[in-house]
Amino acid sequence: MELYEALYTTRAMRRVSTEPIPAEVQARILDAAIRAPSGGNQQNWRFLLVDDQGVKDRLAPLYHDAIGQLWTTLYAPRAAAAAEHPDAEESRSFLSMQRSAQWLADHFAQVPLFLFSFAQHDPTGGSIYPAVWSAMLAARAEGVGTCLTQVLSLFHRDEVLGILGVPADEGWIMSACVSFGYPTGRWGVPARQPVHEVVFANRWGQAFEPAIDDPLWPGTPG
Repeated sequence: MELYEALYTTRAMRRVSTEPIPAEVQARILDAAIRAPSGGNQQNWRFLLVDDQGVKDRLAPLYHDAIGQLWTTLYAPRAAAAAEHPDAEESRSFLSMQRSAQWLADHFAQVPLFLFSFAQHDPTGGSIYPAVWSAMLAARAEGVGTCLTQVLSLFHRDEVLGILGVPADEGWIMSACVSFGYPTGRWGVPARQPVHEVVFANRWGQAFEPAIDDPLWPGTPG
């Protein structure tokens, strides 16, 4: 797969089939992931793959509850605005995301594979997120959809660490939970705010040029 195709189309793919991810595919994804940069090249990371049904069954109600809390806390203003003005473009985008996220919460135990990432003594995630993103890009190259979430860290961290058997006294911080599965939908370039609306040049508030209204990929090389 061409690099820019992967970069432009690796969006959150929460709706997936129950088809297992073969061990050799998992191996290629993680072998690519650990080649990512690491702060000070310490590689103070650990990755835990979960496909055991018993473990997923124990995590599923925690995830479902965490998503429920998300709608009534951090996302409450957006949810209220979307309910009040459901036909607004921003509301439609939010409601679409909410339905997708809720699907994952409702079907957590049926998702074939999860990746939990841990960084030691690094609450910023700076030393491990490059590896997590590399895993997601590698999964895209394998035709596997992914979605990164932190809701279990926000609402049920200690319970999750206990279920996963993470040592409590070694400084391991759970940075992400990523779902993996063969998507039931289509890959595509997600809609985003244009570059010139979210990027400044040299000083805060100073316009970035040129304006880019539409995705530059696919395009003519050179």
